[in-house]
Amino acid sequence: MTHRLQTVLRHVQVSQPQTDLQSYSTAASLPNRPDDIVIVSALRTPIGKAKRGSFKDTLNDDLLAAAFKGVLNQTKINPADIGDICVGNVSDPSAALSARLAQFYSGIPPEVPIYTTNRQCSSGLVAVLNLAGNIKNGVYKIALAGGVESMSTYGLGAPKGIVFNPRIGESQLTQDLLLPMGITSENVAERFGVSRQDQDEFGFNSQLKAKKAADAGLYDEEIIPVSTKIVDENGQEKKIVVTKDEGIRPTTLEGLSKLKPSFKDNGTTTAGNSSQVSDGAAAVLIMTRDEAEKRRLPILGILRSSAVKGCPPDIMGIGPAVAIPLALEKAGLSITDVDIYEINEAFASQALYCVRKLGIPIDRVNPKGGAIALGHPLGCTGARQIATLLHELKRRGRRGFGVVSMCIGTGMGAAAVFEYPGPAQ
Repeated sequence: MTHRLQTVLRHVQVSQPQTDLQSYSTAASLPNRPDDIVIVSALRTPIGKAKRGSFKDTLNDDLLAAAFKGVLNQTKINPADIGDICVGNVSDPSAALSARLAQFYSGIPPEVPIYTTNRQCSSGLVAVLNLAGNIKNGVYKIALAGGVESMSTYGLGAPKGIVFNPRIGESQLTQDLLLPMGITSENVAERFGVSRQDQDEFGFNSQLKAKKAADAGLYDEEIIPVSTKIVDENGQEKKIVVTKDEGIRPTTLEGLSKLKPSFKDNGTTTAGNSSQVSDGAAAVLIMTRDEAEKRRLPILGILRSSAVKGCPPDIMGIGPAVAIPLALEKAGLSITDVDIYEINEAFASQALYCVRKLGIPIDRVNPKGGAIALGHPLGCTGARQIATLLHELKRRGRRGFGVVSMCIGTGMGAAAVFEYPGPAQ
């Protein structure tokens, strides 16, 4: 083992979340109001490897139904009391139908309305924010958000046969909208000096943290076991129960350094320092504080603020660096008031740049690993991050703040601030 690898391992061991880890938060408690938007349940399926994992033959409606059933079973809420449902999805051309099917499979009656939303990789988070806005405006008091993506079924990128307006070539800005995401990662790395070695170390740390968290059972509270079927190479169906994330794998820095660039000759973005193509779903049940208290449901988290902001499409990965400061400002918090930052690891280049740009302590970033290790099922990810964040804050057992953030294709960033109120509410 090299001296550099030993140094990295020591750093990761120190930065791992421990059961006695104290909260960083020094900010005064934000005032509680009856109309606060609170999360009473946030659960997810395991994340499967696209095309070759346990969910390769599982469609969006079945994945999403598993997530919906999870939160309904946990809270024992009457499904008819849900005022609206919003589901984030990116690639499914029949997403509205898939979501409605999942609703019915879950036992949610047809009188409950549902719709889907697509703001690229932030779709799962935006589904929560859309419903939160309507709750805040008094449209209803209870809503169910979700996010789902079967990348085994629909893949990645623009659908085949799509016709682009010829005017897209009239300016560099509009042409940049069609850049492959991997090229935007290369642009960030080159423009802001994120080296290949830095990216590989970030990816290695993600894998190591995720493995340690999984081995310690730190994901168990957020994961719903999913019963499904898988078809083997002979066309035979077999029933299985999926309980664990499939993207976590043994990794060494030496191995990562030998991988070839995936998007550009002499580039620095590889399969080892990028997010994995994956399948998965998540669901988040939200309501007003007074409704949660009336129903005696424990409050897992409080939505304190959110923000979405644009950035140049050719460096779309810097999105968290422009969105997080806005969300923190709205919440009246500083960078150091936040205990955990769940920043989506679309690529190590962009995630690492954002962490450095904002001056976030690295041990507060994705303490249980991120999308490089777990996977990035596009429409699911934002909702998945909420589940991962809030269950980790709860596990630590103290009041604390967390941020969920991600970059967004075509050049945007989204962020939301959540507070775990502590065991005594």
